[in-house]
Amino acid sequence: MKIRDEYTCPLELTHDITKGKWKPIILWQLGKGVMSLTQLEKDIKGINQKMLLEHLKELMDYGMIGKHSFEGYPLKVEYFLTERGKMLLEAVTIMQSIGIDIMKENNMTDLLKENGFIN
Repeated sequence: MKIRDEYTCPLELTHDITKGKWKPIILWQLGKGVMSLTQLEKDIKGINQKMLLEHLKELMDYGMIGKHSFEGYPLKVEYFLTERGKMLLEAVTIMQSIGIDIMKENNMTDLLKENGFIN
């Protein structure tokens, strides 16, 4: 993914960074700490490795996440939020809170409990 030459406003750029089903979820997971590709794939239900790698690359291109590669066999790679990624996570956290409120209003508390969002 590349930054376009023209935007109507800064929010449009931020939208480009976060658009897609998986990017906010990847940011949310990395907000829990440094993770391997395997751990991210395990924790994000429904994502395949190809899609995960594509979104990780895009988020790295925008400077939201970084990765450490370790020498040796098997190859070990860990992904983490950058400082800018941590700032974006704050917005994702607000979006998560709004989603929780709406789900509560629509009697979806069982699903929230099942997934550990509320007690």
